[in-house]
Amino acid sequence: MSTFPQLKSGAVAQYPLRRGLRFATHVTRFLDGTEQRFRQLANVRRRWIIRLDLLDETEISMLEDFFAARKGRLESFTFVDPRDATSYPDCSFESDDIALSMTGPMDSRTQLIIRQN
Repeated sequence: MSTFPQLKSGAVAQYPLRRGLRFATHVTRFLDGTEQRFRQLANVRRRWIIRLDLLDETEISMLEDFFAARKGRLESFTFVDPRDATSYPDCSFESDDIALSMTGPMDSRTQLIIRQN
């Protein structure tokens, strides 16, 4: 399985880095007002919003090629959390689209959302 690429600096993200946790709970409400709850997912799911600015042509091309090779959100990859260096082997992009902005040399930017499957 492939791993999310690193920038020339060795980082996979720039700050500010946003990370979230997702729990899935189903709630059934009965006519008498009581509720029954159960978990839909066995474990918590993680989500990272990776914002990358001031990338050069090589770095933005590398990210674009990685995104295209995964076919957007179709194929999974390993993502190493930049905060604690934990490796999450089953992650994917949250969207089939990638927005790249190139305003000049050494000034490309993008935002990617990665989720744990």
